[in-house]
Amino acid sequence: MKLGIVGLPNVGKTTLFNALTGAKAETGAYSNAAAKPNVGVAKVPDERLDWLADYYHPKKYTPATIEFVDIAGIGKGSGKGNELLNVVRQTDALVHVVRCFENEEIFLENADAARDAETLNLELILADIEITERRLERAKKNAKGGDKKYKHEVETCEKLIEHLSDGKPASSFEFSEEDSDMLSDNGLLSIKPVIYVANMDEAGMADYNNDRNFLALKAIAEEQGAAVLPVAAKFEEDIADMDPEEAALFMEELGLKERGLSRLIRTSYDLLGYISFLTAGEDDVHAWTIVRGTKAPKAAGKVHTDIERGFIRAEIVAFDDLKACGSMAAAKEKGLFRLEGKDYVMKDGDITNFRFNI
Repeated sequence: MKLGIVGLPNVGKTTLFNALTGAKAETGAYSNAAAKPNVGVAKVPDERLDWLADYYHPKKYTPATIEFVDIAGIGKGSGKGNELLNVVRQTDALVHVVRCFENEEIFLENADAARDAETLNLELILADIEITERRLERAKKNAKGGDKKYKHEVETCEKLIEHLSDGKPASSFEFSEEDSDMLSDNGLLSIKPVIYVANMDEAGMADYNNDRNFLALKAIAEEQGAAVLPVAAKFEEDIADMDPEEAALFMEELGLKERGLSRLIRTSYDLLGYISFLTAGEDDVHAWTIVRGTKAPKAAGKVHTDIERGFIRAEIVAFDDLKACGSMAAAKEKGLFRLEGKDYVMKDGDITNFRFNI
């Protein structure tokens, strides 16, 4: 999973990136620089994996990971040809950071989440119009030969351009099954799943449900079918290196039960339809990320391609069942240890041992 952190300049993107990944990327001037994006990896917190580690005392502990790409601030009015947007195209989803705090030293204007969110969204839409216009020209040339496929593509591109020109994102356009080629090339930006991060200061975070900017951003997210999270990025960065108990005390003061990282990752999984299955033993406890609906052989391929190729069956116990029973032996006695075949659809939290032969 690769998530692109985007937003206008100086809204806290790199601060959030540092909090998520533990990096020490430079903030401030970076957002206006024509620099390469910061790239970092965050470990996915998983209490199930922690429990299994206490149970097995393994030699290795391997959580799932998410790659975050911190993309330099996309300035107002940058319009077509913005090179930063090519980086955005390579991501699976967007973490759109929107300022919901005041800072007179940096900003001349008061925070206006709706204005800022719509400004960046317009940049994405403008880029989509440009790429669709280029595709339309190619389709028109190819359609001269009478190919129905390209005639359909011309019609779709024209309708999409009209849709985008009304300020509507590609995510709200009704594509048909015949339009799979247009979607698979990953060129459209405003079609990507979005998580809006309302970046707040500590005072705003303590009462975010009554914050006008958060509420405005929430309304935009609901209209677009996107997700929205309140996060105090600077606060998250400050507590990232603290002792867990000390960090918990500071979080309690803000009424937070968990880190913003955990909430963002859980939201990312839900938005993209991801789940995790687990493998566990004395050598390693390991979380593997797959798309919801994946069948057992394909999941086995995440562990090793040979296991998928020689798949025989999957030995599975649900994590909640194992934890409730207290031991694998007790789970087997209660008939909770199952043998599943090639058609089995993996579930979140399945503890799995794959049998194979090659």
